[in-house]
Amino acid sequence: MTEITVTKCDHRGAEVFRWKAKLMKRGANYVIVEAHFGLEDHFMGDIRLEPGDRFVETYYSDRWYNSYEVHARSDDQVKCWYCNLAHPAEIREDTISFSDLALDLLVLPDGRQQLLDEDEFAALEISPGDRQQVQSALQQLQNEFRLRLFHKA
Repeated sequence: MTEITVTKCDHRGAEVFRWKAKLMKRGANYVIVEAHFGLEDHFMGDIRLEPGDRFVETYYSDRWYNSYEVHARSDDQVKCWYCNLAHPAEIREDTISFSDLALDLLVLPDGRQQLLDEDEFAALEISPGDRQQVQSALQQLQNEFRLRLFHKA
């Protein structure tokens, strides 16, 4: 598998964090990679991330979000989906970078949705157009998860 470096930047484009992932699939406007959580225990909303949890990450060059399907390290069961509202990703042969816009959507396997970091998003100095893009992307994500999880039941 091809190794890819993923870089998360803040809303101004300054690097915040980077990690290594393995390419799973590449399309015209997206890429899917696999990575393993490498930090100490951390909480995203009510979900505890542990070292070794498996992330299946999807990045888009034409959408204002990316999404992570998070699997437990112990039994590979889906813990949640975590979606970053962000500028469309810059996808290259061996790198992916995205500028995070603070607002996050956490979706639990039972379909419950939690919106995270609303205060941080409200405080960002971004254009009204970017703010509208994020709100539209959030609505799209929320609807997609409602439909996806409804049809699984």
